[in-house]
Amino acid sequence: MPNGINTVTVIGAGTMGAAIAGHLANAGVPVTLLDMVPRELTPQEEAAGLSLDDRRVRNRIVQDGFDRMIKAKPNNLFVKDAARLISVGNLEDDFEAAVGKSDWIIEVIIERPEPKQALMARIEEHAPAGAVISTNTSGIPIHIISEGRSESFKQRFLGTHFFNPPRYLHLLEIIPTQETDPAVVERMKRFGEDVLGKGVVVCKDTPNFVANRMISFIQSDVMEFAIENGYTVEEVDRLTGPLLGRPKTGTFRLNDVIGIDVMALVSQNLYQMIPDDEDREILRGEYGSAIMEALIENKLLGSKVGQGFYKTVKDEQGKKAFWGLDLQTAAEDGEIEYVEPRKPKWDSVGDAKDLSLVDRLQALVEADDAAGELIWHTLSRTMAYASKRIPEIADSIVDIDNAMKWGFAWEMGPFETWDVLGVEETVNRLAGEGVSVAPWVVEMLESGHEQFYTYYGTERMAYSPLTRQYEAVKAGANSLTIGDVKRSHAKIAGNESASLLDMGDGVMLLEFHSKMNALDDEMFEIAQVAIDRMYGDATGLVIANEGENFSVGANLLKVAILAQSGQWEEIGKLLQGGQDTLLALRKAPKPVVAAPFQRVLGGGVETCLASDRIVAAAETYMGLVEVGVGIIPGWGGCKEMVRRHVSPHMHATNVNPMPYLRKIFETIGFAKVSMSGEEARQLGYLAEDDLIVMNRDQQLSLARQAVLEMADEGYRPPVTTGNVYAAGRDHFASVKIETYSMIQGGFISEHDAFIAEKLGYVLTGGDLSEPAWMDEQYFLDLELDAVLTLASTPKTQDRVLHMLQRGKPLRN
Repeated sequence: MPNGINTVTVIGAGTMGAAIAGHLANAGVPVTLLDMVPRELTPQEEAAGLSLDDRRVRNRIVQDGFDRMIKAKPNNLFVKDAARLISVGNLEDDFEAAVGKSDWIIEVIIERPEPKQALMARIEEHAPAGAVISTNTSGIPIHIISEGRSESFKQRFLGTHFFNPPRYLHLLEIIPTQETDPAVVERMKRFGEDVLGKGVVVCKDTPNFVANRMISFIQSDVMEFAIENGYTVEEVDRLTGPLLGRPKTGTFRLNDVIGIDVMALVSQNLYQMIPDDEDREILRGEYGSAIMEALIENKLLGSKVGQGFYKTVKDEQGKKAFWGLDLQTAAEDGEIEYVEPRKPKWDSVGDAKDLSLVDRLQALVEADDAAGELIWHTLSRTMAYASKRIPEIADSIVDIDNAMKWGFAWEMGPFETWDVLGVEETVNRLAGEGVSVAPWVVEMLESGHEQFYTYYGTERMAYSPLTRQYEAVKAGANSLTIGDVKRSHAKIAGNESASLLDMGDGVMLLEFHSKMNALDDEMFEIAQVAIDRMYGDATGLVIANEGENFSVGANLLKVAILAQSGQWEEIGKLLQGGQDTLLALRKAPKPVVAAPFQRVLGGGVETCLASDRIVAAAETYMGLVEVGVGIIPGWGGCKEMVRRHVSPHMHATNVNPMPYLRKIFETIGFAKVSMSGEEARQLGYLAEDDLIVMNRDQQLSLARQAVLEMADEGYRPPVTTGNVYAAGRDHFASVKIETYSMIQGGFISEHDAFIAEKLGYVLTGGDLSEPAWMDEQYFLDLELDAVLTLASTPKTQDRVLHMLQRGKPLRN
């Protein structure tokens, strides 16, 4: 492992500790998870005749934590096999051995200083001299936890604060003390970025560090303003969620997710620790505090008990609805009442919701209605507060912006938002409302600097409140964005759906940017430009983008419109165009690398399968899902799965292809979607030599590097003739028998069976009397015919419309 961290011990198997251990295992790091030894037997253990000396009893607490982590949803692990890298033990029998061989020991126990300090004394006694020791505390000052330890211990001790769940939230706060060796900080920063895939913010050892300090103020402030001004729970969450480029949890649902009791305790403790914070009174605002107290008194603690600011109610049909707490009644009388949900609606929101985030924010803060008032208050108070926390909690505006983006999945941080709204205009408007910003912001404007961020050439710069000048924003190692590419090189070609960019050294970038990155003929047009250039002096091609998802597949709406109007020839052209383009990518004389991430469905998968190599993000959810809309993969997905997973086995004699055919038949037929990049490999969408990247920020750079490496090695395009094994009609008959048995068992409908037979026909190579090695084009022709046949059926058309209207498959 980089930085010499090869083995880790996590102490504390609660929700957070076990999940951190799980994410270390995701990264391929062997980890030991430890927790206390029970002092009493459970009734079940007594009934089984076990004693306190039994290993199963002594490891019960840690085993329970491990088991909960394994079963938790969403999944903590990329794949179940990752659990093999986690060993469990207890703090009496296994402590010395585990700590003694670890390169990093992380403490994740109860949030009280005394137990943490006692544990650190034990760790110092047994940890190797070069081991890093850290705490995951979110609220206790780091230097207090290391009190009483030696100077050498303090030099390698720091805070490493993960956000929950560690697999999914990008932020890792690293908090050194004044005694921490800077080399240790850098070592852990690189490990966090390169191995764990984290966005690292190095924080000061101040209360709640950066992200939680900010969110505590924001949550309290929005809640107080909302209650005081008569907003409902649903209205606030509608206005403070995706509309602002933030998660759909908004404000009140986020409180429920974190836990009402946790939020109240955090606010209470934070209030005591920040006597010099001029805005701390909001943490115990009159209305918010009254509601929190009422909820806690009634043990309504949020999602963990199923009720908090929201209550799940089932109607007569059993359909779930989320009723919101009546805020006014709770604040005024302490009475807990929930009201039936009403979808909030404002003209300003309706007008702005489809705009880009930048245009949307600019429009909404000017809206002269209740929506505009809440949004302006939320954004402006957050920006003002952030400015006043420099240099207390951070020296850099970049650190605060990154902490909020990475820790709470915001699209823009406070200072980035401020630039969008206009720094001077916002400062003046706030002044008119009697709200001050930090003096350094006023000084920045007076010195002629109008924005927090700017570009000098291709380099992004951020204003430094300490030096009073712009400084380069330091990107992580191997970090590269499409914005960087666009600023450094000219665009080669483009249209509304795609762009072809120059990445330097002859490497091109094919960027999708249609709605949801759905694939259409305009994308194929730009792809063809790239293909033509690869027959010239281009070095190769990267296929990537920075949308919410890599691609959801073909433009289903276009297919539905064509099908309803009977334009089968046009549908045929769209299918043929996709096939021709992807096969041309396969045949291109220069290397092609795809860089998928998040959702990669249908044609998005087929685009990746047509590439020479895939550099996938760890969070990649791939699936050939066409059966969900009543068709089968038609742009080479069937062909590629046969070529990759059946054909290699058939070069040996007397090999039965049916086990391999059955596996890909089930993968496609059941529309299996991976829940991670590693699972995509298990399902056969990624090959063994494809790369999985833990850190999305590095994906584009590594994809470009892969193109250059293949080119340097003397790339030769693959053979596409006589290379795909067609099993023939005898094996197709086996598929039909299995399909018939599923109909008889009531597992699938007749239309499901019709789709399955078409899929089986293509996968087995059609109506061949005996097995044969066929060209890739032969299989593509089979796919085309099958898709056109299926698309012409009313039941498939119903499935397509249902998916477009409701976003989920129809079983008919």
